[in-house]
Amino acid sequence: MSSTTSSFPERIELSGEGLVLRDWTKADLTAMPELFDHPDIAYWTPIVSPFDEAAARARLDRDRELRAQGTAVLLAITVDGGAPLGEVMLRRAPEGTEIGYAVGPAHRGQGLAVRAVRVMAAYAFEQLGAEQVILELEAENAASVAVATKSGFELLDVPLITGEEKGRPFTLQTWGLKRP
Repeated sequence: MSSTTSSFPERIELSGEGLVLRDWTKADLTAMPELFDHPDIAYWTPIVSPFDEAAARARLDRDRELRAQGTAVLLAITVDGGAPLGEVMLRRAPEGTEIGYAVGPAHRGQGLAVRAVRVMAAYAFEQLGAEQVILELEAENAASVAVATKSGFELLDVPLITGEEKGRPFTLQTWGLKRP
C-alpha cells in the first residue's frame, strides 16, 4: 500500500444487516469498559487490559489518529445508532485490508460480529475498492472461526503469523473474502 493513502472521511456511519456502525464519541467512554474489560477480550485481542475509562479515552484518541493517517477506522456496533454493543475495525495494511471485531459479553449470541463484518466488508469493497478483505485469527478461537465462516470467509493458504502479545505467544491464520 502506498504511503499516500488518503485518510478516511471525518465521519462514517454504515447501515445494513439490521445494524448501524457509527463513530465512537466521547459519550461512549463510560460504556466502553463494560464492552472491553473482559477476560475473553484480553486474551484474544490486542485491546489493553484492564480496560477502564482512561483506556477508553486513549482508544478514542488513537482511533482518531489512525483515521487521520488513513490507516484504520474503528466503529461502534449498534442496532440503531445508539448504545454501543461492540466494535468493528478496518485497517489498511501491506498484507491487505483487514477487519477486526469485538462484541461485549452481554451482547454475544446475536450475530452482531457476523453482520458487522459483512457491512464493513461491503464498505471496503464498494468505497475503498478493496479486492479482498482479510481476518487474522487464532484457530483455537472457536467464536472467531465461526464468525469467519458465517461471514463467507475462507481460510487462505498463506504462512501463519506468529508473535507474542501481552506475554503469550500466538499463531494467526489468515481468512479471506474476495470482492463479490
